Amino acid sequence: MKKILYFSAEWCGPCKTFKPKMKKLLADGYPVEFLNVDSDSELTMKYGVRNVPTTIITFDEQEKARFVGIKPTGEISNAYDNLP
Repeated sequence: MKKILYFSAEWCGPCKTFKPKMKKLLADGYPVEFLNVDSDSELTMKYGVRNVPTTIITFDEQEKARFVGIKPTGEISNAYDNLP
């Protein structure tokens, strides 16, 4: 199963800017999981997230694409749509 993992933090200014766009992807039907790097440390460590915001697309829990920083949501949705 494909998923979009969105790693952010409450103290992160760019995360606050990008979060509404990620919520729009969720509203558009994409399976976005919102993760806080301060409280979701297990997944943060599993995927080696060092910067926020970081968006990772997974397939069967394996990383298939990674975006660091604020990216156009079309770039993320296209990457998701083009995975098998």
